[in-house]
Amino acid sequence: MNLPDRTPIDKEIVFKIISESGINSMDIISIRELVGIVNRIEQITGEKYIRMEMGIPGLPPCRVGVQAEIDALNSGVAAKYPMIDGIPELKAEASRFARLFLDIDIPEESCIPSVGSMQGAFATFMVSCRKQSGKTKTLFIDPGFPVQKQQHRILGIPFHSFDVYNFRGNRLRAKLESCLSQGDFSTIVYSNPNNPTWMCLSVQEIEIIGELSMKHDVTVVEDLAYFAMDFRQNYHIPGKPPYQPSVSKFTDNYVILISSSKVFSYAGQRIGVILVADRLFKRNFPDLSRYFSSPFFGHSLVYGALYTLSSGTSHSAQHALAAMLRALNEGKYDIKSELGEYVERAKAMKRIFVENGFEIVYPEDDGQAIADGFYFTFCYPGLSGGELTEMLLYFGVSAISLKITGSDRPDGMRACVSLVDKSQLPILEARLAAFNSHFQNSASQPCVS
Repeated sequence: MNLPDRTPIDKEIVFKIISESGINSMDIISIRELVGIVNRIEQITGEKYIRMEMGIPGLPPCRVGVQAEIDALNSGVAAKYPMIDGIPELKAEASRFARLFLDIDIPEESCIPSVGSMQGAFATFMVSCRKQSGKTKTLFIDPGFPVQKQQHRILGIPFHSFDVYNFRGNRLRAKLESCLSQGDFSTIVYSNPNNPTWMCLSVQEIEIIGELSMKHDVTVVEDLAYFAMDFRQNYHIPGKPPYQPSVSKFTDNYVILISSSKVFSYAGQRIGVILVADRLFKRNFPDLSRYFSSPFFGHSLVYGALYTLSSGTSHSAQHALAAMLRALNEGKYDIKSELGEYVERAKAMKRIFVENGFEIVYPEDDGQAIADGFYFTFCYPGLSGGELTEMLLYFGVSAISLKITGSDRPDGMRACVSLVDKSQLPILEARLAAFNSHFQNSASQPCVS
């Protein structure tokens, strides 16, 4: 594709680094691969990109967690292996968190720390997709986090997915029924709020998922990495409604993944917690004995999957998460006031994109305008997702293609707002204006249908 004679980033250098990467298609380049390419370009050119490709917190870490971890290290925990099922303080606060913010009762026994939600998902898939012979497939309600599918490929677990955007409300029931009635699905996976679109499933939709999981005996893995970050609702007062919508209200066959990375800006310490329904935790699946020493789901998760993956979770980081959850549970940490900056960044960035010829790919959330938050999606008429990924690199902007997320809108891109400081907004506006000035005549039709 033709480029102007001069681009904000030296086009010869950008072209050389892309060529040397060996990436065959920018449509399917992974997040980390794109990070590596942009890092190299920045290092060689000295130019700073508008970085939107990776979901990294853009705010300081929760000080309560930092101090608790320092205190734990000073007490000598670094010399001690933690129990695989977690330190008592964390298990107690995680159970309390479930009661205060999800309005559900989960025993402390069923609250298990993991090395971030990433490991929590991996361990859960190792067990959930092997618990019943003949039921090994996972159904992804997409778009979703692409690495979870990579985890399935590594484990050799088959999966199917569909883009939920066209199956909102009661239409979701028929779509799920058509898949689950095949009888070979063990697991359903979705995130809420959604990565990458920032759509949020309604209580009605989540109830449908829960009902059908009971009917077809399928475990629901509910990824709440962005817990309570739909700031259109006030999910932030401990013990008072409204509560974060959760499938746990409608089924006893669920696993919830809780992350510290975004809610507490604590991504670097890789700490999360897995909440398992009490009935599922204690349930006997004879087929699990093919892989683990016990047929019980909870025992297999802790002493089978998590033991072999990492032999437990960082001792000091567990103390950090326990302290942060305690602050949240006691109303001393307010998610909305701490993270509201992301809403303002999203509003400003979406305005800049739209005013410069771009379109929002997922503009609605079941009939209402999509919320402003950690992510948004965009496209540019006349350019495919792969072309747009590459062309933006010449203009000093980086984002990932929606194709790797399971979206059925291949021209789209995901933007993360977290690393874009307000001081960079004029730069973003200038670069997108230059981009639009060059490409505006290439559009034959809108990219959003």
